Amino acid sequence: MTSPATDDVPRLRVGVVGYGDAGRGIHARLLRVAGHVVTAVVTRSDERAALAGSDWPGVRVHGDVEGLLGDAGDLDVVVVASPTGRHVEHALAAVDAGVPVVVDKPLALDEQDARRVADAAEAAGVPLTVFQNRRWDAEQLTLAGLLADGALGTVHRFERRWERWRPVPKDRWKENAVGEGGGLLLDLGAHLVDSAVQLFGPVRTVYAELRAITTPTEDDVFLALRHEAGTTSHLWAGGIVGAPGPRTRVLGDRAAFLVTRFEGEATPFAGMDPGPDHEGWLVHGDEMRPVPRAAGGHEDYYRLVGRWLGAGGPVPVDPRDAVATAWVLDAARRSASSGEVVTLG
Repeated sequence: MTSPATDDVPRLRVGVVGYGDAGRGIHARLLRVAGHVVTAVVTRSDERAALAGSDWPGVRVHGDVEGLLGDAGDLDVVVVASPTGRHVEHALAAVDAGVPVVVDKPLALDEQDARRVADAAEAAGVPLTVFQNRRWDAEQLTLAGLLADGALGTVHRFERRWERWRPVPKDRWKENAVGEGGGLLLDLGAHLVDSAVQLFGPVRTVYAELRAITTPTEDDVFLALRHEAGTTSHLWAGGIVGAPGPRTRVLGDRAAFLVTRFEGEATPFAGMDPGPDHEGWLVHGDEMRPVPRAAGGHEDYYRLVGRWLGAGGPVPVDPRDAVATAWVLDAARRSASSGEVVTLG
């Protein structure tokens, strides 16, 4: 792993709680690209401790969060990348230590605990943000540009699918941890709901269908959201989808926006690639033209964290947005249990 310079972003000293798929595979990688340095890691795995030492020479490895926070004076921010069921515990510990904190999504298992963390950080005056990195997906940025330009007109339906053909589930906590944050509703639903709300505003009603087919937790998720402004969002997440649908389809009264590919996932739409410099298609019936891809990427999140903490910039993701997302996901569970539409408010 190499570290390109990022001259206009203050360099942060970062402690990472958890050094697995999320902590190392996502957060540490993006932190390096953004120009920050991981100086402390929490892991109880000898293998992961060795990887941390190789990735970040001189890094301090701790067996628990308390050990890491004992060096709080040497940290500019703590990144909580532990399993979802421990987010609240670890975030509150960082807040109690007075250290700014980034929490991987979802902030908590439910709205009550998400609000508890946000309230605690606000009361203590400790900076808190949530890792909703999918706001910086090319498709999200490109679609936001189309909406701002009015290219789609008035949008009446937003569809996004996070579908995979994975008939043999991975053997990890996300698939197996019942009641501890496993399952696609919290894992991918947190991204899907956040994306919909960022584009189309607050949610008024929620209808959901949730099933566990091949795992102990939900691996088949459908949400129908009615936004206060009138748009309907249909959101899917599935692990056993042999024929994934188009990644994103947005229907407006002037045009539609269609994205068929997503991060190398298998899809029957492989022949509809718009090219390396474009993201999806602007569609009018049988007329299609590729849309230039908006600039940006997930590393921009951590560049913004640097400016937020080091230069007084705006918070990258308002933690109250994560509370609102948890509110919608709680309503989805109630809807799936009752079979009824749940009204928020």
